[in-house]
Amino acid sequence: MTLRLPDIHASTRSYERWLATQTAIVRRDLSRKHERMRESPFVFFRGTFYRWIEVWPLVCRELAAAPRVVAVGDLHLENFGTWRDLEGRLIWGVNDVDEAAPLAYTNDLVRLATSAALAIHERHLRLRLRDACEAIVDGYAASLDRGGEAFVLAERHQWLLDVAVNKLRDPRRFWKAMQALPRPSRPAPDDAKRALAALLPDPRGARDVRHRTAGVGSLGRPRFVALAEWEGGCLAREVKACVRSAATRQAPSPGAAPADLIAHAVRAPDPFWAIRGSWIVRRLAPDCSRIEIEDVPRTRDEGKLLRAMGWETANMHLATRRAASTIARDLRRRSARWLETAAAKMAEATVADWNAWR
Repeated sequence: MTLRLPDIHASTRSYERWLATQTAIVRRDLSRKHERMRESPFVFFRGTFYRWIEVWPLVCRELAAAPRVVAVGDLHLENFGTWRDLEGRLIWGVNDVDEAAPLAYTNDLVRLATSAALAIHERHLRLRLRDACEAIVDGYAASLDRGGEAFVLAERHQWLLDVAVNKLRDPRRFWKAMQALPRPSRPAPDDAKRALAALLPDPRGARDVRHRTAGVGSLGRPRFVALAEWEGGCLAREVKACVRSAATRQAPSPGAAPADLIAHAVRAPDPFWAIRGSWIVRRLAPDCSRIEIEDVPRTRDEGKLLRAMGWETANMHLATRRAASTIARDLRRRSARWLETAAAKMAEATVADWNAWR
C-alpha cells in the first residue's frame, strides 16, 4: 500500500515543532530519543506514537472507524507496571496514559498486538502472532463481558506477581539508581517543585531535586524527581510535563482525557498519581514502576500474560460509559483473525519507517 504521508524524518520534525509549543524541550534528551529509535523496530515503535496516529487510519481504515472510547492511545507491551493502592496492595495494570485520547477501541488492541508482533520478531516473545492476538482478544472480550476487574496481585494473581516482582526490582539497586540521577542543568520550575512537594509527607522537609531520563516516547519532555528521607527510609516523587496527546494535534478542544481515564477506568487507583497544573505527578519506588520486557523472567506463560493485558485494556475502555455493549457487538461481527491481520500490517509499516529512520 502506498501511503500519502511525509517521510518519517519530516513527520518527526513536524511533531517536535508542535511539541515545543506545548512544553519546554530538553534537547539532550530529545537527541537521546533519536538515538534510541535506531536501536530496533520495537524501541522505534515505543517512541513514535505521533507516527502511528498518521499511519494507522490509512493502513487500517475500517478499524479506525470502529466505536470510540477514551483510549490509552500509546499502548504497548511495556506500558504496564505496578503501584500500591490506598490499602497498600500491589496492583498491576496500564502504567502510562500520557497519550490518552478519544479513539476507536481497536486502536489500543491493534497497537498492543503490533508491539507483540515486533517483540516476536526480535525474539523477546516466543509464541506465534496468531496465538498472541487470540490471547489479547480473549482477555479483552471476557473483561467486557464481566464488567472488568482490577489486578490485585498475590490474592488471585500469584503468577502475575511472580512476573512483576523479580530481582531486577531490588530496592538497593533502585535507590542506588535514584541517587545516581544527575542534578538538572537548569533549576526545576517553581510549579514543578510545588507539585513535587505536595506529594511528599513533609512538604517543607529537605529534598533533593534531580533530572531523570526515562522511557522513549516522552524523552525530550522535562522530568524531575524529588528525593527525600522520611522516618528512616527513602522517598521519590516524579513530575513529568503534561502535554496534549499527539492524537489531538488537530483537535480544537482535546479535553482532559488522561485524568478522565484514570478516574473512571476499572482499577484500584494509584493515590499518588495526579495532574497538577502542567505536570503529571507520581510516586516512584522499587515496586511502583513500569515493567520492561527484558525485566520479565524467562520462565513465564506468555499467552496468559497477553490475555491479562487484553483484560486490562478493557478495564480502561470501560471508563467510557455504555461502551461495553457497543464494542461487544462490533467485536462479534469481526473475522476470527482480524487482529492478527491488522497487527501484521502495522508491524510491516513500522519496520519500513524504522529502516528509513536508521
